[in-house]
Amino acid sequence: MGKPRHYLAAISAYIIWGTFSLVLRPIKDHAPIDILYYRILCCLGLAFFVLVLFRKESVKASRAQFRALPPRQRARLIGWNLLAGVLLTANWFLFIYVMNYVSVKATSLAYLVCPILTALLAFLLLKEPMKKVQWVALGMGVTGCMILAFGHLYDLVLAVLVGFSYALYLILQRKNKGYDMLLVLFVHILISVVGMTPYYFATAASAPVDTSFYLFVLAIAIFFTLVPMLLNLFALSGIRSGTVGMLMNINPIIAFSLSVFYFGEKADAMQYLGYGIIFGSVIVFNWKMGSREVGKSESRED
Repeated sequence: MGKPRHYLAAISAYIIWGTFSLVLRPIKDHAPIDILYYRILCCLGLAFFVLVLFRKESVKASRAQFRALPPRQRARLIGWNLLAGVLLTANWFLFIYVMNYVSVKATSLAYLVCPILTALLAFLLLKEPMKKVQWVALGMGVTGCMILAFGHLYDLVLAVLVGFSYALYLILQRKNKGYDMLLVLFVHILISVVGMTPYYFATAASAPVDTSFYLFVLAIAIFFTLVPMLLNLFALSGIRSGTVGMLMNINPIIAFSLSVFYFGEKADAMQYLGYGIIFGSVIVFNWKMGSREVGKSESRED
């Protein structure tokens, strides 16, 4: 599998996620728990449909790979994926809450913090090496986030929670290397549904009755959940977690632009400066490594 395809998958996923506010904001009057619960139900059904109809052989291969593991490794893998399901649920809920109850800019800040956390976690937990120029890029990212957070401590706390939950989720996906990507996502969503269902029916007043709500949720499930998640997992199968994490900055740059120019949220000079510095950190972090990996891939294909 050529590296250019993995880069293209990551970039496409983050472009899609960057425009998430266009379908999430129209249903902001609904409670975040309603949006989340029906989102994961739709995702579960769609993923099951695709797995049964189109990926039977891949699912069989993944099951055989799992069964071949020694009992201790199998139990450890189950534990990692239970944690991944919890992290994914927490991330989706926090994202919906911040997007609809705080601001679009706050969610963009969350996914500016996330790449820095992902790269650091990849270094600390996966021992992925970091070059000096990449440490400089991370320093630039931290500086930009500090500028963006100036005077917005509450936004920063929420951003760190959203960013950390997804960064750790990304790192855990390396444990699932070799398994069918859609099957892995289906398992995580199933964990979310099983965990949320008792809580939802114990706390929800009633199911939404607005037809447009379900249409938006279906669009979210297909085009803003399954498609970009699969693209993201595919990218992680071919390029490093830290690199994928830094490419994530494409998402908040688009989200920030929409918040200012489409939703009319105000931004000052300091915020523009912060985003400029962080965007620069993305270029610095990925430039040499990306061109080198693309070159290697092209030489292999030749």
